[in-house]
Amino acid sequence: MNFLVSRLLSVPSLLALVLVFALPALEASIFLGFIFPGETVVVLGGVLASQGRFPVWLVGGVAALGAILGDSVGYWVGARYGPWLMKKIPPRLVKPEALDKAIDLLRRRGGLGVFIGRFTTVLRVLIPGAAGIAHMRYRRFLFFNALGGICWAGIYTALGYVAGANYAAVLKDASTTSEVILAAVVVLFFGVGLYRHFGPPLRRHRRVPEE
Repeated sequence: MNFLVSRLLSVPSLLALVLVFALPALEASIFLGFIFPGETVVVLGGVLASQGRFPVWLVGGVAALGAILGDSVGYWVGARYGPWLMKKIPPRLVKPEALDKAIDLLRRRGGLGVFIGRFTTVLRVLIPGAAGIAHMRYRRFLFFNALGGICWAGIYTALGYVAGANYAAVLKDASTTSEVILAAVVVLFFGVGLYRHFGPPLRRHRRVPEE
């Protein structure tokens, strides 16, 4: 992995941007995410941006576009070939319980499950296909997929940009970082849900000042 990372940092700028797009795009469409997590190349893209190779917004935008398009391909593959494909993939690569977990998350959380799944490696690979298998409406899937892809790409690009030469620490703790980000996202949505549930009544019960 260290050799591959060092090679990625030394490739020409145009090729680096192609990889920042391609690896997130291939995570869910061909299950590449089980072998090479997409956030690795996104972090390294942020590192290259910190070196002045290209604008940081370009890295985030390219990574988000790759993630959104790749997940859309995964959705349509799941919708058309999902059950057949799951029987052909070796259990050591995709465990049946992992797919069941992804489908269960979608059933319980719907679009929010698509968003949350973006921040964990296994679910990020399986959720798009699982959404297709579960026949989630594509428009709904696309909205939450795009929202998750943009947030995911922006966060990991920013981590690489801020880390700079210390990128190794970010990559080493990538799984922990994903868990922290996921926890923050869940807390944020939980807080928004509480506000939407309890906020309006509280405002209605406020006393109007007497004139």
